[in-house]
Amino acid sequence: MKKKRNQAQLPFRLNILFLAVFGMFFILIIQLGFVQILKGESYQEAIDATTEDITKNPVPRGRLYDRNYNVVVDNKPLYSITYTPPKGIQEEEKLKVAKKLSEFITLDKDEIPKISDRNKREYWYLNNEEEAMKRITDKEKEDNDDGEQYQLALEKITEEEVESLTEKDMEIIAIKREFDKAYALSPQIVKNEGVTMEEYSQVAEHLDILPGVNATTDWERDYPYKDTFKPFFGSITSQKQGIPADNEQYYLTRGYSRNDRVGRSGLELYYEDLLKGRKEQVEHTTTNSGKVVGTKVLVPGERGKDLVLTVDMEFQEKVDEIVREELKKTKEKYPQQNQFLTDALAVVMNPKTGEIYAISGQSYNKDNKKYENQAYKALYDAHEAGSSIKGATILAGYQSGVITPNEVIFDTPVKIQGTPPKGSYLPLGSVNDLTALKRSSNVYMFHIAMRMGGEFNYTKDKSIRFNTSAFQDMRSYFSQFGLGVETGIDFPNESTGVNGGIGDPGNLMDLGIGQFDTYTTLQLAQYVSTIANDGYRVRPHLLKEVRTSLPNETDLGPVYESVSTDVMNRVQMSDEHIKRVQDGFWQVYQETGGTAASTFKGVDYKAAGKTGTAEREHFKDGVKYDIENHTLVGYAPFDDPEVAFAVIVPGLGKHASNQLPVNRNIGKRILDTYFEMYDRD
Repeated sequence: MKKKRNQAQLPFRLNILFLAVFGMFFILIIQLGFVQILKGESYQEAIDATTEDITKNPVPRGRLYDRNYNVVVDNKPLYSITYTPPKGIQEEEKLKVAKKLSEFITLDKDEIPKISDRNKREYWYLNNEEEAMKRITDKEKEDNDDGEQYQLALEKITEEEVESLTEKDMEIIAIKREFDKAYALSPQIVKNEGVTMEEYSQVAEHLDILPGVNATTDWERDYPYKDTFKPFFGSITSQKQGIPADNEQYYLTRGYSRNDRVGRSGLELYYEDLLKGRKEQVEHTTTNSGKVVGTKVLVPGERGKDLVLTVDMEFQEKVDEIVREELKKTKEKYPQQNQFLTDALAVVMNPKTGEIYAISGQSYNKDNKKYENQAYKALYDAHEAGSSIKGATILAGYQSGVITPNEVIFDTPVKIQGTPPKGSYLPLGSVNDLTALKRSSNVYMFHIAMRMGGEFNYTKDKSIRFNTSAFQDMRSYFSQFGLGVETGIDFPNESTGVNGGIGDPGNLMDLGIGQFDTYTTLQLAQYVSTIANDGYRVRPHLLKEVRTSLPNETDLGPVYESVSTDVMNRVQMSDEHIKRVQDGFWQVYQETGGTAASTFKGVDYKAAGKTGTAEREHFKDGVKYDIENHTLVGYAPFDDPEVAFAVIVPGLGKHASNQLPVNRNIGKRILDTYFEMYDRD
């Protein structure tokens, strides 16, 4: 009877179990129905959720033209392979794409040496992750977080394993390294130099198995006139270089991406805001999985604005040729006397508008024995200018009241007690202000300097009164012409020369004859332009006008902006005094006895100006050599100046002008060429 009761209880227990299971399923079905019916739409929206990201694609930079609308800096198209990382991509996936891409392109061999030891170890790790992690002990895993464990794994990779990597491995690493530089939805150049048609086609045909990779077109700067004026055009960074690291925040806060190209020097840097253009803004719709499901152009891209320069490239080429030929002729005819001669510099500009027509700097490279274009030296290298600046000294004398027009001073060496005598190249006898310019009297300038220092009663071999404030006074007058201060040219970081400081009375005299402070060729050009322009100092400039770019890249767009004449100051001297110095400059070039008359007297274009010689000492191997800087400033025509120029030839052998007057030859040939090219009739 007991056994039967146990058998009867078994179905009852099963029924209870079945009932419990049924109840659980019932509750689950109710819950699923609730989710499906009441919450299904919101959950589906979460599954289908997308995000919109905006990328800014770079555009070609604006072109540069010369004043005659000849293209001087262009954009040359070239094939390019880029990589844009999809959202959420892992390192292993990137490596797979890099391996596939390596089957279709070959990187430049120069990229391989740039691969670091860490790059190689990371590559080995990605290919052998399981093996690498086995080398981490349990104790090391316990004591270190994931990042530290990864670092330990890299360190445990042996040198033999690193050295076992093949040339193909190195190429894959180089590709992967470019992938790693990319930012989300921002194309990174993988290869854009030397991409062949075959490589371009192969990549384009296999984009479906190369996620993130694209075959597109890129561009690089092209220079139709080769090296002519190239130092002033400047350079830009490559897309691989991107924005300069030391100015990263500056560019990022202005809407740049890290791999954007920017001007690195010259006009490319100075006019970056105009040349960069407007990026194309594209909206990408992306799923949570990182798949791009749609794109839309929000803002069309616009190529950078075009710059029309003041320079005439045909004239520039001729000026370069003149400067180079005269430098070469002087060096080769008298090599021993001119062993320290390496440069010849020239600037040509419009004295009324400040437009630069040409800037030339030709330099002899002793190592390769070639003449090179280093025109930037006309703005950056400063030299003692010698007597070329005596026009400013005479005007300083007038304005300070220490001399009067037509005042006569007897030119004989000045001898101050305890100092050696200082004189002109020869005793000139009685000279007034005009003949002091015409015949380049040092002594006349010495008396101006002594009087500005407080000594009006000079007596030979006696001490003199001297107020050091005269240094500042004379420099203040000089600065009105652009000497010793910035000229204001639209170019980065021009030099202002070297201020010799404050010295004794002899130093002040040297300042008055251009043998104490130093000046650039551009400063001399602005100085003589100010005299030619009746005392109005204008800002020299290289930009003539800005043009809006057009979709049809063969045409110039409408004028966006024109650069007008900028008068920086009017010198604090009377019209009468300025006219007096102009007459003195005329006598220098046109009257018998003038220091440049043998070169310019009687020319049709009626030039005026001033010569200069600055004596210097040069030491080499403990031996002192006496050398000279030869300069020349001028303008023409005298009655209505349309062109002014300055020439500096530093480092000539002493008395080199008796051999070949290189400064005058350069100046004469520049003016001859100018008036031949621009016949005023």
